[in-house]
Amino acid sequence: MLQLCAVSIGNADAVRLNAELQQEYRIRYGGEDSTPIDPTQFDAPHGLFVVGYVDGAAVGCGGWRARDGGEDPELWPGDAEIKRMYVAAAHRGRGYARAILAELELTAAAAGRVRAVLESGTHQPESVALYRSSGYEPIPAFGHYRDSPNSLFFGKPLIAPGPAMRVTTNGGRSSTTTHR
Repeated sequence: MLQLCAVSIGNADAVRLNAELQQEYRIRYGGEDSTPIDPTQFDAPHGLFVVGYVDGAAVGCGGWRARDGGEDPELWPGDAEIKRMYVAAAHRGRGYARAILAELELTAAAAGRVRAVLESGTHQPESVALYRSSGYEPIPAFGHYRDSPNSLFFGKPLIAPGPAMRVTTNGGRSSTTTHR
């Protein structure tokens, strides 16, 4: 069963998973993701980073950060940018990425975000398929990779959680999602 825990992006498991993700980018694109990221952008209430655990082992991660436009005309007030989605190769195909994405959407909506946006790439067909099957649609290019021919940009309206979808934290652990 997948247990999702809210952690700092500097958490040891998050750092290790992000290093694996960067290695994946080096293989697929010839270099790391160079998007500027301030780790505090993933701190509540303007962001969240989660690590997924199976039997105590960290197997996946992802986060969102508030993006309200400003310098980027394609971003809108209330946007939440999904970043650093990753599931370790040995754990793929079990629905963990979908569970992480659902948690990020739910918590972003609970924090008052109205749209999830993200950038993926042409060499990540699995990710693109996940996003499309989760209701994401193409949007205009934004951010660091706006001019990259290998980048694809997606967005999805978020629905604020109702009483049956209450988001709570317990000692830094998110209790909204588990996945078998």
